[in-house]
Amino acid sequence: MAPLFRKSQYSTLNMTGRKPVFPGKLVTPAPGAEATDPLKRREIPEGLWEKCKQCSEMVFIKARQENNNVCPKCGYHYPMTAAKRIELLTDKDSFVEMDADLESVDTLKFEGVDSYVGKLAASKKKTGLKDAVVSGTATLDGKKYALGVMDFRFLGASMGAVVGEKITRLVEYAAKEKLPLVIVTASGGARMYEGMISLMQMAKTSGAVEKYQALGLPYIVVMTHPTTAGVTASFASLGDLIVAEPGALIGFAGPRVIKDTTQANLPEGFQTAEFLLKKGLIDRIIERKNLRAELSLLLDYFQNCAISK
Repeated sequence: MAPLFRKSQYSTLNMTGRKPVFPGKLVTPAPGAEATDPLKRREIPEGLWEKCKQCSEMVFIKARQENNNVCPKCGYHYPMTAAKRIELLTDKDSFVEMDADLESVDTLKFEGVDSYVGKLAASKKKTGLKDAVVSGTATLDGKKYALGVMDFRFLGASMGAVVGEKITRLVEYAAKEKLPLVIVTASGGARMYEGMISLMQMAKTSGAVEKYQALGLPYIVVMTHPTTAGVTASFASLGDLIVAEPGALIGFAGPRVIKDTTQANLPEGFQTAEFLLKKGLIDRIIERKNLRAELSLLLDYFQNCAISK
């Protein structure tokens, strides 16, 4: 008996280069186009996200920058550039820079893995600054004052001859003009490339501050992360009022050096702003979002005290 159905040859569909769009239909990619794997992991573009140094959460970099360089999730305070700090603490276009032409020189002809001249050139290119501190006068809510801001990006804001000279000139100008003085500190200490010249800046700046304070004028220090070594041991610790940002590292020598010298067990977090607030070195810890408003209140307070006298 003959079969009811007979097909001498079966045909097959060629699926090469086709991908299903929805059941029952196929689509052929355009010539030259490559088929994509729907399970392939999408790469995140570089420079958009970062892991917070404190909470380890993924943070949108732009969101952190728009939040005054503070982590929006845990409140960790990242360093600020001198320009951004000045923008935060002054009225728009009110800052007038002083001594902007001062530049460091390699007096000792320091040589090492890289020369001092080479390091200075690299820092200038990186920051757009001529040295580690920017000084001048400005107004905040209409109140004029003298302002100095250190920038840690420039050789760790180490204090050499130029930093010491600019701080001293700023203090002397504030004394001459009877202006309140505010200095925002951030430093790794003395600038080793200048040897003894660097250490001399501690005495010079401290002497200038003493003469300024003898006039009864207010000197406010804002310590930021990190403020250490020769800067801590000189003008940074001489303020009439010393405030700090949360979590700022503040100290003179490192924990290992102190422990080896004193042969004592050190308290946990003994070089943080919070610990030093409890011990009396810091008068107040102010979050960056509140710093502008509180500094304005302080200037108001000191101004009113001066008028009442």
